[in-house]
Amino acid sequence: MTSVALPQAGRRRRSLVFAVATLVVLGLAVLLVPPIVQLDERIVDLRSAGLPPSLSHPLGTDEVGRDVLLRSIYGLRVSFTVGMVASLVSITIGGLVGLVAGSVGGTVDRVLMRVLDGFNSIPHLLLGIFIVAMFSPSPVAVVVSVGVTHWTTTARIVRSEVLSLRSRPFIEAAISGGASRARVLRRHLLPHLFPHLILATVLMIPHAIWHETALSFLGLGLPPHMASLGNMISDGQRSLLTGDWWASLAPGLFIVLPTLAVALLANHLRDRLNPRRRSELSL
Repeated sequence: MTSVALPQAGRRRRSLVFAVATLVVLGLAVLLVPPIVQLDERIVDLRSAGLPPSLSHPLGTDEVGRDVLLRSIYGLRVSFTVGMVASLVSITIGGLVGLVAGSVGGTVDRVLMRVLDGFNSIPHLLLGIFIVAMFSPSPVAVVVSVGVTHWTTTARIVRSEVLSLRSRPFIEAAISGGASRARVLRRHLLPHLFPHLILATVLMIPHAIWHETALSFLGLGLPPHMASLGNMISDGQRSLLTGDWWASLAPGLFIVLPTLAVALLANHLRDRLNPRRRSELSL
Protein backbone atom coordinates (compact mmCIF):
# COMPACT_ATOMS: atom_id res chain seq x y z
CA MET A 1 0.00 0.00 0.00
CA THR A 2 2.80 2.39 0.91
CA SER A 3 4.78 1.62 -2.25
CA VAL A 4 1.72 2.48 -4.37
CA ALA A 5 0.87 5.63 -2.41
CA LEU A 6 4.37 7.11 -2.66
CA PRO A 7 4.56 7.22 -6.51
CA GLN A 8 1.06 8.70 -6.64
CA ALA A 9 2.03 11.32 -4.08
CA GLY A 10 5.14 12.12 -6.13
CA ARG A 11 3.14 12.50 -9.31
CA ARG A 12 0.62 14.76 -7.60
CA ARG A 13 3.46 16.88 -6.21
CA ARG A 14 5.12 17.20 -9.62
CA SER A 15 1.82 18.09 -11.28
CA LEU A 16 1.20 20.74 -8.63
CA VAL A 17 4.67 22.23 -9.14
CA PHE A 18 4.13 22.28 -12.92
CA ALA A 19 0.73 23.93 -12.53
CA VAL A 20 1.93 26.60 -10.12
CA ALA A 21 5.10 27.32 -12.13
CA THR A 22 3.13 27.63 -15.38
CA LEU A 23 0.56 29.97 -13.87
CA VAL A 24 3.26 32.08 -12.20
CA VAL A 25 5.28 32.48 -15.41
CA LEU A 26 2.20 33.30 -17.50
CA GLY A 27 0.87 35.60 -14.78
CA LEU A 28 4.14 37.53 -14.60
CA ALA A 29 4.20 37.83 -18.39
CA VAL A 30 0.64 39.15 -18.45
CA LEU A 31 1.32 41.63 -15.64
CA LEU A 32 4.80 42.86 -16.59
CA VAL A 33 5.04 42.77 -20.39
CA PRO A 34 2.12 45.08 -21.40
CA PRO A 35 3.28 48.04 -19.24
CA ILE A 36 6.82 47.69 -20.62
CA VAL A 37 6.08 46.96 -24.30
CA GLN A 38 3.11 48.85 -25.68
CA LEU A 39 1.10 47.24 -28.48
CA ASP A 40 -0.90 49.28 -30.97
CA GLU A 41 -3.38 46.89 -32.55
CA ARG A 42 -3.91 49.01 -35.67
CA ILE A 43 -0.24 49.42 -36.66
CA VAL A 44 0.99 46.96 -39.30
CA ASP A 45 4.44 46.39 -40.79
CA LEU A 46 4.12 44.56 -44.10
CA ARG A 47 7.92 44.44 -44.49
CA SER A 48 8.04 42.11 -41.46
CA ALA A 49 4.99 40.04 -42.43
CA GLY A 50 5.25 36.27 -42.05
CA LEU A 51 8.72 36.13 -40.49
CA PRO A 52 9.59 32.76 -38.90
CA PRO A 53 10.69 32.51 -35.25
CA SER A 54 14.00 34.27 -34.61
CA LEU A 55 15.85 36.12 -31.85
CA SER A 56 14.06 39.39 -32.63
CA HIS A 57 10.68 37.63 -32.91
CA PRO A 58 10.81 34.42 -30.78
CA LEU A 59 7.46 33.18 -32.13
CA GLY A 60 7.58 34.89 -35.52
CA THR A 61 5.23 37.49 -36.96
CA ASP A 62 1.73 37.24 -38.39
CA GLU A 63 0.47 38.08 -41.86
CA VAL A 64 0.64 41.86 -41.25
CA GLY A 65 3.97 41.93 -39.40
CA ARG A 66 2.81 41.94 -35.77
CA ASP A 67 4.89 40.04 -33.21
CA VAL A 68 3.08 36.79 -32.39
CA LEU A 69 4.55 36.38 -28.89
CA LEU A 70 3.63 39.90 -27.85
CA ARG A 71 0.12 39.58 -29.24
CA SER A 72 -0.27 36.18 -27.54
CA ILE A 73 0.61 37.74 -24.17
CA TYR A 74 -1.84 40.57 -24.76
CA GLY A 75 -4.43 38.04 -25.95
CA LEU A 76 -3.93 35.91 -22.85
CA ARG A 77 -4.43 38.96 -20.67
CA VAL A 78 -7.66 39.84 -22.44
CA SER A 79 -8.91 36.25 -22.46
CA PHE A 80 -8.00 35.68 -18.80
CA THR A 81 -9.65 38.93 -17.69
CA VAL A 82 -12.82 38.18 -19.64
CA GLY A 83 -12.81 34.57 -18.44
CA MET A 84 -12.31 35.53 -14.79
CA VAL A 85 -15.08 38.16 -14.80
CA ALA A 86 -17.42 35.84 -16.71
CA SER A 87 -16.74 32.97 -14.30
CA LEU A 88 -17.46 35.22 -11.30
CA VAL A 89 -20.75 36.27 -12.88
CA SER A 90 -21.61 32.64 -13.61
CA ILE A 91 -20.68 31.45 -10.11
CA THR A 92 -22.67 34.28 -8.52
CA ILE A 93 -25.80 33.49 -10.51
CA GLY A 94 -25.48 29.74 -9.95
CA GLY A 95 -24.67 30.15 -6.27
CA LEU A 96 -27.69 32.37 -5.62
CA VAL A 97 -30.06 30.09 -7.56
CA GLY A 98 -28.78 26.96 -5.82
CA LEU A 99 -28.86 28.63 -2.41
CA VAL A 100 -32.46 29.83 -2.83
CA ALA A 101 -33.62 26.51 -4.28
CA GLY A 102 -32.00 24.44 -1.54
CA SER A 103 -32.87 26.62 1.43
CA VAL A 104 -36.45 27.58 0.48
CA GLY A 105 -37.51 24.32 -1.17
CA GLY A 106 -41.07 23.53 -2.17
CA THR A 107 -42.55 25.27 -5.20
CA VAL A 108 -39.61 27.68 -5.47
CA ASP A 109 -37.18 24.76 -5.71
CA ARG A 110 -39.27 22.98 -8.35
CA VAL A 111 -39.65 26.12 -10.49
CA LEU A 112 -35.94 26.97 -10.35
CA MET A 113 -34.97 23.40 -11.22
CA ARG A 114 -37.30 23.43 -14.23
CA VAL A 115 -35.69 26.68 -15.39
CA LEU A 116 -32.28 25.06 -14.91
CA ASP A 117 -33.35 22.02 -16.95
CA GLY A 118 -34.53 24.37 -19.69
CA PHE A 119 -31.11 26.03 -19.87
CA ASN A 120 -29.37 22.64 -19.88
CA SER A 121 -31.51 21.45 -22.78
CA ILE A 122 -29.92 24.07 -25.06
CA PRO A 123 -26.26 23.65 -26.10
CA HIS A 124 -24.17 26.27 -24.30
CA LEU A 125 -22.31 27.42 -27.40
CA LEU A 126 -25.51 27.78 -29.41
CA LEU A 127 -27.15 29.80 -26.65
CA GLY A 128 -23.97 31.86 -26.27
CA ILE A 129 -23.94 32.65 -29.99
CA PHE A 130 -27.58 33.75 -29.78
CA ILE A 131 -26.77 36.07 -26.85
CA VAL A 132 -23.68 37.72 -28.35
CA ALA A 133 -25.51 38.16 -31.67
CA MET A 134 -27.72 40.70 -29.91
CA PHE A 135 -24.67 42.85 -29.08
CA SER A 136 -21.77 44.25 -31.05
CA PRO A 137 -18.51 42.29 -30.52
CA SER A 138 -17.16 43.40 -27.12
CA PRO A 139 -15.84 41.96 -23.84
CA VAL A 140 -19.18 42.80 -22.17
CA ALA A 141 -21.06 40.64 -24.67
CA VAL A 142 -18.78 37.67 -23.96
CA VAL A 143 -19.10 38.12 -20.19
CA VAL A 144 -22.89 38.17 -20.46
CA SER A 145 -22.86 35.14 -22.76
CA VAL A 146 -20.71 32.99 -20.46
CA GLY A 147 -22.38 34.20 -17.28
CA VAL A 148 -25.88 33.44 -18.52
CA THR A 149 -25.08 30.03 -20.01
CA HIS A 150 -22.72 28.43 -17.46
CA TRP A 151 -24.40 28.89 -14.08
CA THR A 152 -26.37 25.65 -14.06
CA THR A 153 -23.63 23.31 -12.82
CA THR A 154 -22.82 25.58 -9.89
CA ALA A 155 -26.51 25.86 -9.05
CA ARG A 156 -26.87 22.07 -8.86
CA ILE A 157 -23.75 21.71 -6.69
CA VAL A 158 -24.83 24.43 -4.26
CA ARG A 159 -28.40 23.12 -4.07
CA SER A 160 -27.26 19.56 -3.31
CA GLU A 161 -24.87 20.81 -0.62
CA VAL A 162 -27.58 22.96 0.99
CA LEU A 163 -30.02 20.05 0.99
CA SER A 164 -27.36 17.87 2.61
CA LEU A 165 -26.51 20.50 5.23
CA ARG A 166 -30.14 21.13 6.14
CA SER A 167 -30.41 17.62 7.57
CA ARG A 168 -27.27 17.94 9.71
CA PRO A 169 -27.77 18.02 13.50
CA PHE A 170 -26.02 21.38 13.99
CA ILE A 171 -28.37 23.06 11.50
CA GLU A 172 -31.42 21.55 13.19
CA ALA A 173 -30.05 22.62 16.59
CA ALA A 174 -29.54 26.19 15.37
CA ILE A 175 -33.08 26.37 14.00
CA SER A 176 -34.51 24.83 17.18
CA GLY A 177 -32.58 27.40 19.20
CA GLY A 178 -34.39 30.22 17.43
CA ALA A 179 -31.73 31.22 14.89
CA SER A 180 -33.13 33.18 11.97
CA ARG A 181 -32.77 31.99 8.38
CA ALA A 182 -30.25 34.77 7.70
CA ARG A 183 -28.13 33.74 10.69
CA VAL A 184 -28.19 30.06 9.67
CA LEU A 185 -27.16 31.09 6.18
CA ARG A 186 -24.36 33.36 7.36
CA ARG A 187 -22.95 31.27 10.20
CA HIS A 188 -23.49 27.70 9.02
CA LEU A 189 -24.27 27.35 5.30
CA LEU A 190 -21.88 29.84 3.66
CA PRO A 191 -18.72 28.61 5.48
CA HIS A 192 -19.43 25.08 4.19
CA LEU A 193 -20.30 26.27 0.69
CA PHE A 194 -17.33 28.62 0.28
CA PRO A 195 -14.70 25.92 -0.57
CA HIS A 196 -17.01 24.45 -3.21
CA LEU A 197 -17.55 27.89 -4.73
CA ILE A 198 -13.80 28.50 -4.82
CA LEU A 199 -13.24 25.21 -6.65
CA ALA A 200 -16.10 25.94 -9.06
CA THR A 201 -14.61 29.36 -9.83
CA VAL A 202 -11.17 27.88 -10.54
CA LEU A 203 -12.67 25.29 -12.87
CA MET A 204 -14.89 27.84 -14.59
CA ILE A 205 -12.07 30.22 -15.60
CA PRO A 206 -10.48 27.96 -18.29
CA HIS A 207 -13.95 26.95 -19.46
CA ALA A 208 -14.83 30.63 -19.90
CA ILE A 209 -11.54 31.24 -21.75
CA TRP A 210 -12.37 28.42 -24.19
CA HIS A 211 -15.86 29.86 -24.62
CA GLU A 212 -14.48 33.32 -25.38
CA THR A 213 -11.94 31.82 -27.77
CA ALA A 214 -14.64 29.92 -29.65
CA LEU A 215 -16.83 33.02 -29.98
CA SER A 216 -13.91 35.18 -31.12
CA PHE A 217 -12.84 32.48 -33.59
CA LEU A 218 -16.33 32.64 -35.10
CA GLY A 219 -16.12 36.44 -35.28
CA LEU A 220 -18.79 36.97 -32.60
CA GLY A 221 -16.69 37.59 -29.49
CA LEU A 222 -14.15 40.37 -29.25
CA PRO A 223 -13.56 43.00 -31.98
CA PRO A 224 -11.35 41.69 -34.82
CA HIS A 225 -8.58 44.24 -34.17
CA MET A 226 -8.27 43.30 -30.47
CA ALA A 227 -5.49 40.92 -29.48
CA SER A 228 -7.50 37.86 -28.48
CA LEU A 229 -6.42 34.24 -28.63
CA GLY A 230 -9.54 33.36 -30.60
CA ASN A 231 -8.94 36.18 -33.08
CA MET A 232 -5.31 35.13 -33.47
CA ILE A 233 -6.21 31.51 -34.21
CA SER A 234 -8.81 32.69 -36.71
CA ASP A 235 -6.23 34.90 -38.43
CA GLY A 236 -3.58 32.20 -38.21
CA GLN A 237 -5.58 29.63 -40.17
CA ARG A 238 -5.12 31.79 -43.26
CA SER A 239 -1.37 31.82 -42.62
CA LEU A 240 -1.33 28.01 -42.54
CA LEU A 241 -2.06 28.01 -46.26
CA THR A 242 1.26 29.80 -46.83
CA GLY A 243 3.20 27.60 -44.40
CA ASP A 244 3.32 30.07 -41.50
CA TRP A 245 2.44 27.49 -38.84
CA TRP A 246 3.67 29.61 -35.92
CA ALA A 247 0.83 32.11 -36.27
CA SER A 248 -1.65 29.50 -34.99
CA LEU A 249 0.67 27.42 -32.80
CA ALA A 250 1.56 30.20 -30.36
CA PRO A 251 -2.00 31.26 -29.39
CA GLY A 252 -2.98 27.59 -29.24
CA LEU A 253 -0.23 26.92 -26.70
CA PHE A 254 -1.30 29.96 -24.69
CA ILE A 255 -4.75 28.37 -24.44
CA VAL A 256 -3.68 24.79 -23.70
CA LEU A 257 -0.96 25.52 -21.10
CA PRO A 258 -3.03 27.62 -18.64
CA THR A 259 -6.01 25.32 -19.12
CA LEU A 260 -3.91 22.27 -18.24
CA ALA A 261 -2.31 24.09 -15.30
CA VAL A 262 -5.66 25.20 -13.88
CA ALA A 263 -7.07 21.68 -14.28
CA LEU A 264 -4.13 20.19 -12.33
CA LEU A 265 -4.45 22.87 -9.67
CA ALA A 266 -8.19 22.22 -9.39
CA ASN A 267 -7.55 18.48 -8.92
CA HIS A 268 -5.16 19.29 -6.08
CA LEU A 269 -7.69 21.64 -4.46
CA ARG A 270 -10.40 19.00 -4.79
CA ASP A 271 -8.19 16.45 -3.02
CA ARG A 272 -7.47 18.94 -0.23
CA LEU A 273 -11.14 19.80 0.18
CA ASN A 274 -12.14 16.13 0.16
CA PRO A 275 -9.68 14.17 2.36
CA ARG A 276 -11.74 11.01 2.00
CA ARG A 277 -11.24 11.01 -1.77
CA ARG A 278 -7.50 11.59 -1.32
CA SER A 279 -7.20 8.65 1.09
CA GLU A 280 -9.09 6.41 -1.32
CA LEU A 281 -6.72 7.35 -4.15
CA SER A 282 -3.70 6.35 -2.05
CA LEU A 283 -4.97 2.79 -1.46
